[in-house]
Amino acid sequence: MSGRTSEESTDFGYQRVSTTEKTRRVRGVFESVAPRYDLMNDVMSGGLHRLWKRFALARTGLRPGMRALDLAGGTGDLARVLARQVGKRGEVVLADINAAMLVEGRAKLLDTGLGGRIAFTLANAEALPFTGNHFDCLTISFGLRNVTDKPRALAEMQRVLAPGGRALILEFSRPHAPLRGAYDAYSFGVLPKLGRWIAHDEDSYRYLVESIRRHPPQAELEAMMAAAGFERVRHYNLTGGIVALHMGWKL
Repeated sequence: MSGRTSEESTDFGYQRVSTTEKTRRVRGVFESVAPRYDLMNDVMSGGLHRLWKRFALARTGLRPGMRALDLAGGTGDLARVLARQVGKRGEVVLADINAAMLVEGRAKLLDTGLGGRIAFTLANAEALPFTGNHFDCLTISFGLRNVTDKPRALAEMQRVLAPGGRALILEFSRPHAPLRGAYDAYSFGVLPKLGRWIAHDEDSYRYLVESIRRHPPQAELEAMMAAAGFERVRHYNLTGGIVALHMGWKL
């Protein structure tokens, strides 16, 4: 895994900032949007995010008694289903770098009656506090693009997976060419305004739109996963490539 210094720079949307400044700003974004995060997901995607997550969850390969890590798990949409998949004898950890998101996730999952079966951990994806070869499945949903050092995070994901385990990365990606004009118009013209009206934070949602454009497209992310040690890497385009599910195995 690569090291870095605070003087190195990286993308924060379309800006260049230091790596430490990006970490601080991303934390601020999610502290701001946490209370209305689920509502905004429904509004922005027209509810499609639920179908995208369902598609990913159908491919976990989890059985009762297995172990799962939901990384950047936020308000727990995936962790809730993972807990049902592994059953009472299994293990599910919801990890997130943002304490405000963990608070929202814990409250939401306690209301479902599953909170007691899920462990909540404050964790940085670039330095996971878990032993190697532990989890049978790792999921990260719309979180990788906010990670400062993506190769390092991918290497950490591969490290904590058990042999035979799989990683599922659900993220916004590069849509097919015919969709790009309308998609850009909606992303830059509508989404920040929705952020202002609903979450009272236009700037955070403008950053989230820009972060999607900076995220590696499908083939590039596949190559990054392979470089991190994943095998049999593949991706599935959803809704014309607006979202992609990337999968890789630790063999």
